[in-house]
Amino acid sequence: MTKQQAIKLLKEKYLSNMKEDSELFVGVELEFPIVEINGNKTNIEVTKNLFRTLANLLDFKVEKMDDDQNPIQLVHCSSKDRILFELSYNTIEFAFEKAHSIDEVAERFEAYLKIIQPILQEDHHEIQGHGIHPQWQKNDNSPVKIERYKMLMAFLAMNGTGMKTHPYPSYGAFICGNQLQLDVRRDNYIRIINAFNKIEAAKAYLFSNSEFSAEAWDTKITRDIFWEESLHGYYKENVGIYPKDYQSEEEFFNNLARTAIFTAARDDQSYYFKPIRVKDYLDQKEITAYTADGNEKIIKPVKEDLKQHRSYQFQDLTARGTVEFRSVCTQPLETTFAPIAFELGLFVQLENLENYLEHCSFLKNEKQDYRKLRKKYSKKILSEKEEETIQSFSKDLIDMARAGLIKRGYGEETFLIINKELNG
Repeated sequence: MTKQQAIKLLKEKYLSNMKEDSELFVGVELEFPIVEINGNKTNIEVTKNLFRTLANLLDFKVEKMDDDQNPIQLVHCSSKDRILFELSYNTIEFAFEKAHSIDEVAERFEAYLKIIQPILQEDHHEIQGHGIHPQWQKNDNSPVKIERYKMLMAFLAMNGTGMKTHPYPSYGAFICGNQLQLDVRRDNYIRIINAFNKIEAAKAYLFSNSEFSAEAWDTKITRDIFWEESLHGYYKENVGIYPKDYQSEEEFFNNLARTAIFTAARDDQSYYFKPIRVKDYLDQKEITAYTADGNEKIIKPVKEDLKQHRSYQFQDLTARGTVEFRSVCTQPLETTFAPIAFELGLFVQLENLENYLEHCSFLKNEKQDYRKLRKKYSKKILSEKEEETIQSFSKDLIDMARAGLIKRGYGEETFLIINKELNG
């Protein structure tokens, strides 16, 4: 009974804002490290001062403050774009209001950089395009001083769960991603999730940008390891690539019910606890939960807690009626919008993409374990045969994406700049 109740609540959360025939908007979120250009640690007083300076400009107003009354989230008065700290004071995020085209977003991004970079450069800092902050080891990786971020960091450092995790629970303070949200409908969201799940190997090959020098991990995308081998990956269904194609909405939500819930709010206070599968959550008589400061409280699960559910798949269905593509590392500044163009171009070519994937030699010749394929083609060194195979697959997808962008008629194909030689 409670599993079906949980699935019903998940459907209410994730399907209620879907429009049956909506105009396609582009939603972009970009995270970047703020780097001290001489190789020293990021001075968080410099980054806080950036936000204070921006807050004094007429174009911006403060939307959120930290516990010390520093501005940590600004909204642009006319565009409604948000500029905020992402988990730590070393990382800046640009959360753009929905737009009709990539060009609109890119123009606003350039305008913000023209204001922000000179302010930072006065103190020998700048925004750079890396998937991992280059000075992560030197930096103060403490969370931004608000309850939600402190609670999240405390959760990731939680002991006694029985899971063997990597030794970097503060990884959220120094990894950066490039994310796109696109509107979906009830009749196409599962098709989109299935199709994009199949091309993660190509995205790994084309857009990897987060090597990690502290470990001998054979991957150019250590963001995957940070997610999968942390408490976010306590249940493997909670992060990364979906294990299979979904044949129905019921099958999809049955899998979503296997993802985790690990936080709840009581009396305006946030609590975290050992991850519990959504399908089992309402069966719990009581849960031992903790505040960000480590205070313990026994709570009883209530169905309203499921409103806070969030999973972390690479193709993530959101409560806004979108699918969020979240598997891409932050890119070099000059190619920031390349993965966004790639994803958007393929999105509008859904039927062609599905037909291609059904018959392409790449998926016929490889074992169709999409997780293993992403790991295989994100390795630091590929064999000559592997290189040829993934190049051919990637080139076909790029050509298809370009055709989709040309069909849209906004000139967005100019953003499809791929820093790889593709001879396939």
